[in-house]
Amino acid sequence: MGVSTVVTKDDVLRYLDLPSASMREVLHLVSRVAPLSTTVFINGPSGSGKEFVARAVHCLSRRESGPFIALNCGAVPRDLIEGELFGSEKGAYTGSVKTRAGLIEMAEGGTLFLDEIGDMPHDMQVKLLRVLEERVYTRIGGSQPLKADVRIVCATHRNLEELIADRQFREDLFYRINVFPIMLEGLSARRADIPQLVTLIAERFKSQAIGPLPIFTADAIKTLQNAEWPGNVRQLRNTLERAGVLYGGETVDGETMQRLVSPRQKIDREEEAEALWGAVGDLSLVSAALGSALDSDDPPADPSPANGLADPRAFLRANPEFSLKDHIAEIEVAFIKAALAEAANSVSSAARILGYQRTTLIERMRKFSVQREDA
Repeated sequence: MGVSTVVTKDDVLRYLDLPSASMREVLHLVSRVAPLSTTVFINGPSGSGKEFVARAVHCLSRRESGPFIALNCGAVPRDLIEGELFGSEKGAYTGSVKTRAGLIEMAEGGTLFLDEIGDMPHDMQVKLLRVLEERVYTRIGGSQPLKADVRIVCATHRNLEELIADRQFREDLFYRINVFPIMLEGLSARRADIPQLVTLIAERFKSQAIGPLPIFTADAIKTLQNAEWPGNVRQLRNTLERAGVLYGGETVDGETMQRLVSPRQKIDREEEAEALWGAVGDLSLVSAALGSALDSDDPPADPSPANGLADPRAFLRANPEFSLKDHIAEIEVAFIKAALAEAANSVSSAARILGYQRTTLIERMRKFSVQREDA
C-alpha cells in the first residue's frame, strides 16, 4: 500500500502527452473520464505505466485534493487482504487492541487504486463487488455498514476474460469494473515515445538526487528505440539509471548502449564494481547504521566495502568469496531493524522512514525473518 507523492497536472500532461498514437488516445480517454465518478479499468503489460495513468485520473479529477491510495492485490497475503481493505474493529481477532482503518477508509474523498486486481482472492471479489454496487463496507468484526466515498480505479496485466473462463475471476465483478477501459500498449509498440521518455526520466533523476545521466548520442537513442522492452517503461528507467551509475556525465554511444540494454552482454566486473563504489561514495554512514542496528559499538574488524575501502578492485582480488548480494542484504536488514526501532515497532511508520510501501516492508521482513521484537 502507498500514499501518493505529489503529482501535478503538469507532470501528468508531460508523461501522457507523448508522440505515439496509442498514448495520445490514452491522454484523450483520461481527460474525458477523470472529471466524472466513473470506475476506470486499466489493462496493460507490467511496467507500462498503469499506476501513473491511475494517478492521472486522480489528479485531473474533482478528488485531486483527496488522498491517492494504491494497493497491489498480488502483494498482500491472502489472509490479510480483507483487513487491509476494510480495516478491523477492536477485538476482532487475537492481538487487535484498537480499531484500525482500512485502505477504503484511508482513501475517503479520494481515489483507491487496486493494482493487479486479477490476483485478488475469489472470496474477496464478492466483497469488493458490494463496495462497487452499494458504496458501503463493513470492518472485520463490525456490524455497522460504513459509506465508501471513494473512486475506485483497477488495473491488471492479466487477461481477465481468460481468468473468468478458468473460474479464477468473477464475471459479474469484471463487468462492474470494466465500465471505462483504458488499454496501454507495451513500450516496444510505441517506440516513438522513447526519446521524450529519456528526457523526462533524466529530469526526474535530478529531482531524486540520483545523479546526472550520460550524454547520449543519436546512435544511443536509436539503440534504445530498436531494443525489445519486455519490462517496458520500468525496464527503460532501470537501464538509464544503470547508465548513470556507470557513465554519469560521460558520452554514451550506440555500442555502449547496446551493452547496457542487452541482457546477454556482460559488463566488466572491475568496471562495474569501481562505478558502484564511486556512486555510493563514502559508505561510513552505512557502516555506522549497520553497527547501530546490530547493537555493536565497534566497527567490523574484517575489511569490507562498508569500512570505506578505497580500492574495490583490490578488495575483490583479496576476497574471491565475497558476495555483494549477501552484503547488501545485511545492510538492508540493518536499516529495517533501525527503522523499526525508530518507529517504536510500527511497520507503517518504519515503511515511511525507509520509503517502502507497507506491504513491501512486510515482504522484506518475512524474507529476512525480521521480527518487530528484534529491533
